[in-house]
Amino acid sequence: MKIDVLVAEIGSTTTVVNAVDLGGSGDTPRLLGQGMGCTLEDPDDVTVALKSAVRDLALNLGESAADDLQWDLMMAASSAAGGLSMSVHGLVYDMTVRAAREAALGAGAVLKMVTAGEMTQTDIEELRRVNPKIILLAGGVDYGEKHTAIWNARMIASSHVWCPVIYAGNVAAQGQIREIFDEAGIKTYFVDNVYPRVDELVIEPARQVIQEAFEEHIVTAPGMDKIRTMVNGPIMPTPGAVMEACKLLWPTLGDLCAVDVGGATVDVHSVAKGSPEIQAILEAPEPLAKRTVEGDLGIHVNARNIAELARDRIELELGFDPWPVLEHLEVIPETEQQTKLVCYLRDLAVNQAFKRHAGTIKHLYGPQGRMTVASGKDLSSVKFIIGTGGPLTRLPGGSEALSGLIGKGYGRDLYPTTADVVLDNQYIMAMCGVLSRRFPEQARSLLLQSLGLEL
Repeated sequence: MKIDVLVAEIGSTTTVVNAVDLGGSGDTPRLLGQGMGCTLEDPDDVTVALKSAVRDLALNLGESAADDLQWDLMMAASSAAGGLSMSVHGLVYDMTVRAAREAALGAGAVLKMVTAGEMTQTDIEELRRVNPKIILLAGGVDYGEKHTAIWNARMIASSHVWCPVIYAGNVAAQGQIREIFDEAGIKTYFVDNVYPRVDELVIEPARQVIQEAFEEHIVTAPGMDKIRTMVNGPIMPTPGAVMEACKLLWPTLGDLCAVDVGGATVDVHSVAKGSPEIQAILEAPEPLAKRTVEGDLGIHVNARNIAELARDRIELELGFDPWPVLEHLEVIPETEQQTKLVCYLRDLAVNQAFKRHAGTIKHLYGPQGRMTVASGKDLSSVKFIIGTGGPLTRLPGGSEALSGLIGKGYGRDLYPTTADVVLDNQYIMAMCGVLSRRFPEQARSLLLQSLGLEL
């Protein structure tokens, strides 16, 4: 059987391979099937999991052996080997550091360290400890203050942390920073300043280079060094692929957000311009595409922490004592009580993650009286809320959990006022984000099919 494209999603525990028919000659693209393997089957070689997933795919497609499958292109999203771990270093936290942070998160990074101002020896020791895969260095508006960025470049160069550095700061400092890293033998990428002028964010160039650097260097990570023997197309960090899927949908659906509930984190992605009224009173600029990551709300890893958020009412609302059930909670719920508890925790986590992502309205008082300002991401214009991740798409009540977000701001928080809720029924958002690198129209069509929105 000949398959147009295979797209693998390599997680820390499981690996899924998706078979895609691109639909030539005007036909509609189709997801032919999926296969699954265990990433941990051989932690030193991810191709073992890929081959297992291809064998499972072959069986699911009615083929007797994996050798009966043929394909020209395999692409991948990966959160294995620790995902895309990064550190970010800038000048002022609310300006260049924040802009650099938005670029890193939007590219799918897991932020391990963030510093503002001149780095200290203590910072360098912490940098060695977290050992990021990529360092993002920023600082200063163009042709403004450059001492801090140069100082930090020297500190990083002396740290003996051998990973690529992306410089996205004051262009006037590029020459000296290039000399510093060239002398240290550190691979360096230079991109547009993420904060070139006051109240202006330019983060897309940095996002793109972050993903390119990830693809170039992930193939040397432990367990991933043989991946190019099978994957001959683009490789993206999984959260970055979900963001690409959201950006792919935006021209068709307009302002939207996606809630991705997982066992380790809850991610909220939004692509939204917001309303002109809110834009006029924003304290600081917000990117069009934004991602927030809540590492304390993972449904499996942080189950007890989430339950503690509702300790005063959880037993009454569930109708049973949840604490003994938490002691033996499986990744995939096996009993009725486990299912009910996981759904309850999911709803709590969704509400908390969304609250942290959405902006707020504040009233400030000064000599001229009360002034109304907006802070953070304006989601009031969002028309579609997308749910993805197993707890939302594979357990009951996912749509209801997201519907409960609509209008919850009550004029204080910048929540959607009216929106349609849709689920990623085939669980392919990350897959489509990767596919869009080569086949954007086909990826969009597959996404709309999965969402039940064949427009």
